[in-house]
Amino acid sequence: MPPAFVHRITKYDPADRDGRGNYTGAEDTVSDHGPVEAAYLAAIAAFAEASDIDRLEIREPSVTGFVHFGIQPPVGGHGLNRLFPPDLSGYHDGAEVSLPVALELVRMMLREEGAWCRLEAGDVFTVHVGWDQYVYVGSDRPSADALARTRELGLFPEPLTTSPYAAEFDEPEVREAADEDFWARVHTELAARQAVLLEECYVGNAARWHRLTAENLDAVRAGLGPRAVLSVWPDLLPDVGAVLAALPTEDSVEIVWEAQDGTISHAIVDDTEYQEFSALVAGARAARALSLYLDERRPLLCAVLPDSDGVLRARW
Repeated sequence: MPPAFVHRITKYDPADRDGRGNYTGAEDTVSDHGPVEAAYLAAIAAFAEASDIDRLEIREPSVTGFVHFGIQPPVGGHGLNRLFPPDLSGYHDGAEVSLPVALELVRMMLREEGAWCRLEAGDVFTVHVGWDQYVYVGSDRPSADALARTRELGLFPEPLTTSPYAAEFDEPEVREAADEDFWARVHTELAARQAVLLEECYVGNAARWHRLTAENLDAVRAGLGPRAVLSVWPDLLPDVGAVLAALPTEDSVEIVWEAQDGTISHAIVDDTEYQEFSALVAGARAARALSLYLDERRPLLCAVLPDSDGVLRARW
């Protein structure tokens, strides 16, 4: 159940909205990186304090991918460099962070620096950041003091039935758990093929690729990110020239390749980049092109890593 008390918090005075609720005033739709941004964070902190919340869970984290929708250009490291290591360990679905770190994540989202997530404390408390400096705070209890504090900060809290960014609990895209049965089927594929590709989507729009063999399977499995989506694909093809020659003439594709040192890389390229890209991978050991269309992107196997207790909690 979502929290019973939800408020939309903005810098936009309701008096400056038209009959359809659209804001018509002079406030900008981007963060000022200053006092107004600080007011947002202070308001969220007030609601968290009223709900006795000092830690929040990261849900459905994502980073900037092939398409970036924010008004502001994305920054290096998706804005997460000051909070997490370069490999983004600690930034995954289900990770718990302190309230100060959660507030920094909100700051990063207000600035549209390239990453987004929901912040939740079960059914007790939620924080969602939407477009144009709209923030939605939900609590399981009324918070008169937090509402008063928000108004003192110059912001406008407006009650809603629910956040438009609340998680939807419809049928998930991936329902299968990467349990022992899944890994047994991976072993079967390896016995038949000698090697396969493993795509590890550890946060939204970010993936690591591994070339699995019977010899390295256990080591790769031990290093996978929590709650990652795992997709098993046929192995790379040794004839790199044939892979490049077969690329579609007017489309974007994802290309995965293995360098001479064994490093697996991937990139999304379109037909205007083929010539430059071909020079980049000319010395590769092997490669494979994958369609970006969902109905054509069909892995051999696909599952989501469950938690250590065997329960599948990720909402992919």
